[in-house]
Amino acid sequence: MHDLAPLCALGGAEPHTDQVAGVTLTENPGHGLASVAARLGQETACADHLGTLLGSDAPGVGAWVRSDPMSAFWMGPDQWMVSAPFATHEDLAAQLIQRFGTSASITEQTDAWVWFDMQGDGVEQVMQLCANIDIEKMPVGAAARSVIHYMGVYVLRSAPDALSILGGRSSAGSLHHALLTAMKSAL
Repeated sequence: MHDLAPLCALGGAEPHTDQVAGVTLTENPGHGLASVAARLGQETACADHLGTLLGSDAPGVGAWVRSDPMSAFWMGPDQWMVSAPFATHEDLAAQLIQRFGTSASITEQTDAWVWFDMQGDGVEQVMQLCANIDIEKMPVGAAARSVIHYMGVYVLRSAPDALSILGGRSSAGSLHHALLTAMKSAL
């Protein structure tokens, strides 16, 4: 019998945290993720299901809707990434499949992404060095797709001094290095 232990994306048993000046960068493995894509002819039904799940309209272009316990951000036309606490939604994709039925194609995404939270005075200066985003004009609740050091990422604005950055888990170390280097340069 195998005796396996889960590891965070950066390889540790516990999430990694870095602090530079007043900005903290934390690896956050606490999210279950699933992509939702409306099937042809089911766009309205899919958006309605997602809106009911979130207690508001499905997120539009560049938006992130946070509710308790789920949140979702817009990824493309009739496509969203849904997030929920991993501790209570380890089977998030299966739960969504039951809810959406044939209106959407649902794909498990949890192990494909690394989620970093960056918080503190100076997050905007850090992101100015990293990504081609007009970060100063990005309101709370916004989501943007960008590139950091040739790696595709999503940047979510959770507070005036806080961002979440999602990138491919396979390049978690490289993304962490890019963010930490930008923090050391900007702060």
